[in-house]
Amino acid sequence: MTTMAAVATTTATFLGMEFIAWFMHKFVLHGPLWFLHRSHHVRHPHRFERNDFFFLFYGGLSALLIVYGSPTKDFRFWIGVGIAAYGTLYFFVHDVLIHGRMRFWRKSRNTYLRALNMAHKMHHKATGRDNSEEFGLLWVSPRYFTLAMRKPAPTRKLRQPAMSGKQLEGEEK
Repeated sequence: MTTMAAVATTTATFLGMEFIAWFMHKFVLHGPLWFLHRSHHVRHPHRFERNDFFFLFYGGLSALLIVYGSPTKDFRFWIGVGIAAYGTLYFFVHDVLIHGRMRFWRKSRNTYLRALNMAHKMHHKATGRDNSEEFGLLWVSPRYFTLAMRKPAPTRKLRQPAMSGKQLEGEEK
């Protein structure tokens, strides 16, 4: 496979995963697999949720394609790379940025990321399997861009170091 074909296959797979993720989320996760996905729509004290099992499906599919396509670097390999790239971005955008499952990335001043966050919050407004909206990850409805541009971006405040007891009393070091 030529370099151009490999890049095209990986890019097409990555972009196609947005449609697949939207379709699966709307018609499968909010349909017959709601019993697994429901854990993602309700508050719970657990670090992991049943919804996390979907990572195993897509991660396993990606790994199998990479392993079986690896000897010849054929289309299977590059499709697996595209799925893995989408999954990696999905993890950072959805789990880290939007849901804060790792606390190293808080608020963003970027209009797109703020619009994405607003759309996702709207999706989670419904706690049942019906009456939800905004099922994709990367594609955001234009109305959320409008809202993100109207709503001011969060300001960043630098944390002040804590003052010691002596500094509070007015003594110098």
